[in-house]
Amino acid sequence: MIKYFYRNLRNPELQQMDEFQRGTWVYAEAPTDAEITQLTKRFKLEAGHLEDARDEDEMPRLEREGDQTYIFVRFPFRTSRGDLDTSPLLIIFGGEYVITISQVRLPALDFLNRTKIDFSTTQRAKLVLLILSQISDQYDSYINKISRQIRAIRSRLRGQGIRNKDLIDFVTIEDDLNEFLASLQPTNAALRRLLINRQLPLFEEDQDLVEDLLLNNEQSIEAIRSNLRSISNIRDAYTAITSNNLNQTITVLTIATILITLPNIFFGMYGMNIPLPFEHSKAIFPALMAINIVLLAGIVIFARKKRLL
Repeated sequence: MIKYFYRNLRNPELQQMDEFQRGTWVYAEAPTDAEITQLTKRFKLEAGHLEDARDEDEMPRLEREGDQTYIFVRFPFRTSRGDLDTSPLLIIFGGEYVITISQVRLPALDFLNRTKIDFSTTQRAKLVLLILSQISDQYDSYINKISRQIRAIRSRLRGQGIRNKDLIDFVTIEDDLNEFLASLQPTNAALRRLLINRQLPLFEEDQDLVEDLLLNNEQSIEAIRSNLRSISNIRDAYTAITSNNLNQTITVLTIATILITLPNIFFGMYGMNIPLPFEHSKAIFPALMAINIVLLAGIVIFARKKRLL
């Protein structure tokens, strides 16, 4: 699907045009082979880069072909099942146009359409930076939600209320965070290259926006690493607590077994049909009870001194 959007500074709404005109944002979503061929021929694009944009595993980078700049990034989104994922986005900056190619709907389109941000599709460099800024904000939003989820699980750790589901959620969260990290790090490298090599015509205000993007992405990367450390610490703490609880349970059961076994030894001996000392004495039962009580008390005192109970 290919759409043409246009907005100038005098028009507050993003309009969809029937045909391409100078200063238009060419928006391609899940393009077919025929549409890829159409874009390649009409705007004299590098066909290989357009095919790369359809690769689900394509990583962020910056390429320059003549007067065209190809910016590959990845943006986060929720799938139809509610899972977090990232998808490649190719932004092509040319002499009279900005082209975006993605496999799923680009959230920046809805964002720019419903907000009051003052922008124009004819200001091509600013449009590219606004799209990149919205992607950065999306990462921040998802990372903050993940951070709150981790804090909620950590609070249950104090009450030893972590469930198996929480540990399963950790696996999913780690996968999401690692994918975010793998996307943001090369994105920052591309932004630095963009800033240093001036592959977009950047005004001073635009340069500040690129620097803000770099800083924001660095903060997101650090937040991701912090969350990954928190998950590792929570998992280690849970393992230690579980192991300690298991050891205590085994210790209690062992002592309980000893306490039950000792009386059975003595009473079992005098229950056998063989001659035994003092077997006819009336005092033998109280004596055996006293001996057992002393032995059991000694075992309990020893266990408490050794902090086994």
